[in-house]
Amino acid sequence: MQRIRLRYTKRGRLRFTSHRDFQRAFERALRRAEVPMAYSAGFTPHPKVSYANAAPTGTGSEAEYLEIALTEPRDPERLRALLDESMPAGLDIVEAVEARTSGLADRLTASVWELRLDGVGPEDAHRAVDAFTAAPAVEVQRRTKNGVRTFDARSAVVGLESAETHSSPADRPTDRPCAILRLVVRHVTPAVRPDDVLSGLRAVADLAPPVPAAVTRLAQGLLDEETGTVTDPLAPDREAAATEPHPAGATAAATAPA
Repeated sequence: MQRIRLRYTKRGRLRFTSHRDFQRAFERALRRAEVPMAYSAGFTPHPKVSYANAAPTGTGSEAEYLEIALTEPRDPERLRALLDESMPAGLDIVEAVEARTSGLADRLTASVWELRLDGVGPEDAHRAVDAFTAAPAVEVQRRTKNGVRTFDARSAVVGLESAETHSSPADRPTDRPCAILRLVVRHVTPAVRPDDVLSGLRAVADLAPPVPAAVTRLAQGLLDEETGTVTDPLAPDREAAATEPHPAGATAAATAPA
């Protein structure tokens, strides 16, 4: 059994698709591309697809990950291209590697987010960021299926910076100022999401953008505690592939589907 790890995106209006919507679209793509999927056992077999830490509905992402199991070897880049052709534009399969290491989910310990705040000036954004980062704790509330839950949104935040931009997204033209926040947050329980940080900024600095923030995940991976950066979770698989050649006969079988 071969395992392939994929990175995919949620761009433009497709950021409003739910994780279940993506699952349906991806399973259709697997069938269209005639991918030799491995299936689970039992009365209702389903394709062996493992999804890792999907972004919330309504947020864009450049760094979503999943893993599939195949019954026959395939070239990862050829497989990526076939799947990408079968997916809607905006849900793009942008990278594929053969799984040569274990524990992909264990390497997703932090995310880098970009928050575009239309109508917010740079001074207000800087002031709110300074107030948030200076606070020892920032309690926010979130409604869950078990009721309203209160938790600290500050402790999971590794970094929060503000930068001014003079451009606006192509689908949201405006003459108003637009501030950009760059957020690095640990994956903890309960998860601290970008909207929780925005709630915290409202609580400590009364920062309330006139329109909803445009949120995009730029990266997710293993957090480097010394530098505060997030590393590429597929790098160990690429490095292992460079030092471990395919077994004899695998290259010929991996060129294309039968």
